[in-house]
Parts: sequence; C-alpha cells; structure tokens
Amino acid sequence: MGPVLTPLASIARRWTPSPRTLRRAALAAVVMSVLIIVTGGAVRLTGSGLGCDTWPKCTDDSLIVTPEQGYRGAIEFGNRMLTYVLSAAVGWAIVAARSTKPWRRNLTRWAWAQFWIVMSNAVIGGITVWMGLNPWTVAGHFLAANSLLTVAVITWHRAGEGDTAARPRVPRPVRKLSWAITVTAGLLIVLGTTVTGAGKHAGDSSDVPRMPWDWTNAAHVHAIAAWVVCALALAMWLVLRVVDAPDDTRARARDLLVVLLAQGAIGYVQYFTGVPELLVAVHMLGSSLMWIAVVRLALSMRERPVPTPEIPAQTDSALASA
Repeated sequence: MGPVLTPLASIARRWTPSPRTLRRAALAAVVMSVLIIVTGGAVRLTGSGLGCDTWPKCTDDSLIVTPEQGYRGAIEFGNRMLTYVLSAAVGWAIVAARSTKPWRRNLTRWAWAQFWIVMSNAVIGGITVWMGLNPWTVAGHFLAANSLLTVAVITWHRAGEGDTAARPRVPRPVRKLSWAITVTAGLLIVLGTTVTGAGKHAGDSSDVPRMPWDWTNAAHVHAIAAWVVCALALAMWLVLRVVDAPDDTRARARDLLVVLLAQGAIGYVQYFTGVPELLVAVHMLGSSLMWIAVVRLALSMRERPVPTPEIPAQTDSALASA
C-alpha cells in the first residue's frame, strides 16, 4: 500500500493545468485582491465599518446580518462574504501551481503566501471592528491588503516565467532606479493612510477616533511624495528609451506614467471638491492600479526564460522509413 496523498497531491496526480490556465488562476487572485481593496473602501465610505458590530459574528446573537442593522450591516457583511470569494480565487491559484508539471515549488510557495496573508488580514479586520475602527488598525488592514496584492502580482508574473536563475534585461543603474520607484511608491501608499486616518470618512457615524494631525497637512505631504514618484517614473521612461530596453519593459514604464497622471488628477480634484465619496473610491482603485504597475515594472527588469522542450533526434531507422 502506497503512502497516503494529501488532497493537493491527489489533484496534482490527476490534473495538469495548461500554462494559460495557470496564468488565469494567478490573475483571478490579482483581480480579487483589487476588488477586496475597493469594496473595503466602500465599507468605510458608506459609514458601514461597524455595520456588523462584532467579529467573527455580525452581532452577539447572529452569525449573519440582521434586518435591524439595515443597509450598513448588509454592506459590511457583504464585504466579509467577499473574503470567501477571494479565498476561492487564491485556492485556485494554489491548486494550479501545485498541479503544474514539473512541480514548481517556488511558485506554489508564492501562491500559499497569499492564503496566509488573507487569513491574517481577516484577523486584523476583526481586531479593527473590536477596536471601534481605530485608524491605526484600519491603516494596517489596508496595508495588509496591499501586501496581498503585491504577492498576487508576483505570483501572476512568475506563472509566465520559468524557474531558472533570473538574468537582467537592463543595466544595473536602471534596475536601481526601479527599486527607488518601488520604495517611493510604497511610501506614497503609506502616506495615503495618514490622510485617510486623520480626515473625513472615518467609517462610521459614531465618534470614531482620528490620527492626531491635520488631514490637509498630511495631504500636502502625500502630494509631495506623489510628485517624487512621477518624476522618477518620467526619468525611468526616458532612460529606458536611451538604453534601448525591451519593448515590454518600456510599455510598463508608459503604463505607470499614465496611471500616475490619472491618479494625480483624481487626487487634486477630490481635495478641492471636499473629498466626495465617489472620487475617494476611484482614487483607491487608482492606488491599486498604480501599485500593480510599479510591481510589474520592477519585475520586468529581469527575466527567467521558459525552457523549450528538446526535440528528440530521429534514429537512422526512423529516417529510413520516412
């Protein structure tokens, strides 16, 4: 009697996903990661952060939303249920990575990392509810969601690569510039949480605490960081043309510039129009798209070619019979 197989190993024995299926599974996790960020923002912007006033239940006596909690309870509970859809997408990515032949151990680890981030961020979300939407835990919840997005994009990118050692596609100074963009863009996202944590849309109509500074000052610092990222992205776009970088890498730099310009315009419009909820939601979507563009640009600086299967040499008898 052979060894008992784990469920994943049993599926892998019976199914081999095509490269396209593997990429689609990884992309599904990326899409759901963006959706969970945007819908999480919708919870805050509609004042539904405490629509379910406890966790993991929705009320002390009910696991699900009750009619007494109204539409805010439905919005908060719906966002919680969306976590299961996200988990299903991540699960599909895990199964597809594990079932690839030959087994790609590193890719499977990247997929599993998404699962653990989802689970840990669900706990952070529960703590956020317990603490009455404390802005620091709200910020942590948002940043953890962006960590998930980061790992999901890396998994998606790696799904289209081989497992050989990475080799550079551009000179070293250009790769350093890409890391400068990544670090600065990450700081930009962190600074965005300081604007949110001190400003309007606290997430509930009750007396929710705010971060201890003026949100307009935080917005100005956030805007300065945004201009720095734009300057670095423009420099990258120009440098890649000078060094004759691959077309796809130059396309990534162009995409980042377009997203940054659109995101900056939305940011200024929402600031000067009183931070309306709809524009804040669009700005949150733009933040996710910007970060995807930043990560994809950094990953395009090197490559891991997919090995091509060797064509077996024809034997003399095969040639004679041809």
